[in-house]
Amino acid sequence: MKLAEALVFRADSYKKIAQLKQRLERVVKVQEGEAPAEDPQALIADLKNTLQDQTSWIRKINKTNAITPFNTEMTISDALAERDRFMQHRKLLSDIVEEASIRQDRFSRSEVRYQRTVDVAALQKEIDELSKSYRELDFRIQEMNWRTDLIED
Repeated sequence: MKLAEALVFRADSYKKIAQLKQRLERVVKVQEGEAPAEDPQALIADLKNTLQDQTSWIRKINKTNAITPFNTEMTISDALAERDRFMQHRKLLSDIVEEASIRQDRFSRSEVRYQRTVDVAALQKEIDELSKSYRELDFRIQEMNWRTDLIED
């Protein structure tokens, strides 16, 4: 099995857990004299099994990512951390640009006037470069996911 397939199964487990939670929330209380639409105990058992499956997928994925070389300098785990850094840095700079770009209307000459203390154009250029780096790295990670065999233990 390829790493990418395991990632799909892990994502499916997250969705199934959310759905089971919603279904449980609908049947844990019923009006007196009514029967629940589904057996809560069966749903809880399914939830427990799905959580165990999810944990198994996470362990296999993490192990594979930790020992599989991404390139000569880093593993897939390292590449994922780097991708996350690009995303976080981009988000922080975007928030700064957003704050610096907000126009403050003045209604009289006595109101305080604000001025920017950052170069919005330069920050936007850096945001664009981070976005490009993120996309390129993400593409290479996805490519590796489809070429890498999952370590089954």
